[in-house]
Amino acid sequence: MNYQIKASSLSNEDAVIHIKKSDIDFGTTSKTANTLPNPAELFLGSFAACMLKNVERFSSMMKFSYSKASLEVNATRLESPPRMDNLNYNLTIYSNDKKLNVDLLKKNIEKFGTIYNTIKLSCNISGTIKTKENV
Repeated sequence: MNYQIKASSLSNEDAVIHIKKSDIDFGTTSKTANTLPNPAELFLGSFAACMLKNVERFSSMMKFSYSKASLEVNATRLESPPRMDNLNYNLTIYSNDKKLNVDLLKKNIEKFGTIYNTIKLSCNISGTIKTKENV
């Protein structure tokens, strides 16, 4: 599989990533530092997207149902050389399904997540998956 995106920016303006029919604005200037995602946050967003896509994928393969999933991701930026490390996630899956095997789901996400495995080569990853009952 091959992937392709496009991105563009104007001098002294912010930038945009063009992916299929989506445009994702991101900050490259100080004036939008508090309102638009920066490249490090987009990096973490890619990790989150990989995990959530795999929750959906494995819900079908493992035959469990869920109403929603929420994810928090944190990482530390190291200075020399500048890079991300110590990525930590907390994934919550809202489900009443007894067939949901959290340990197997975590194992599958860690084994088959494309972005997860790419990041794992250069960054420590730790995290938890927990369930909450639907109300």
